Amino acid sequence: MYMAKSVEEYLEHHRGQREVLEMLREIILETELEETLKWGAPTYVLEGKHVVGLGAFKAYVGLWFHQGVFLKDEAGVLINAQEGKTKALRQWRFQSKEEVNAKKVKAYVLEAIENQKQGREILPEKKKPLEIPPELEEAFGQNNTLAVAFEKLNLTKRREFAEYIAEAKRATTKATRLEKIIPMILEGVGLNDKYRG
Repeated sequence: MYMAKSVEEYLEHHRGQREVLEMLREIILETELEETLKWGAPTYVLEGKHVVGLGAFKAYVGLWFHQGVFLKDEAGVLINAQEGKTKALRQWRFQSKEEVNAKKVKAYVLEAIENQKQGREILPEKKKPLEIPPELEEAFGQNNTLAVAFEKLNLTKRREFAEYIAEAKRATTKATRLEKIIPMILEGVGLNDKYRG
């Protein structure tokens, strides 16, 4: 994933969506939010708290409301981009600059700012403890090098491997997945490293 070092670099990198990004950015900058960069993308904060973010994708530009669940959404434009995963985050998508209604966008941003000032937020849940599935536990018992390599991985990578095995329904799928991840664990490569910056 591309990680910009500045907002200008982000805009330059996303030339296809630059007009929409700049229109939305201009609207946001008319408010009291402070522009910063988080996760390599433009993010707008109030007293250090994330309120709004911008993201360019192939088919659209997303305007992210970090606590969007509290917005009234009278126009019915907000979606939960990761249903079942995100509780507070909501997104408004724009395919073209013609879809950007400055008055509506500003009203949503101002409402998000007001909600932030009132302290309306859903905090992320604490992660549950790492549970190693029996199949992975058995592989560790048969291969101490594998167990040591697994312990050297950070918690996120260990959790991803454990969930990858546990989520499989059939024993054959679990076995196939285990075969796939053993060399990755031994090399210290995370299951989702190719998606990280």
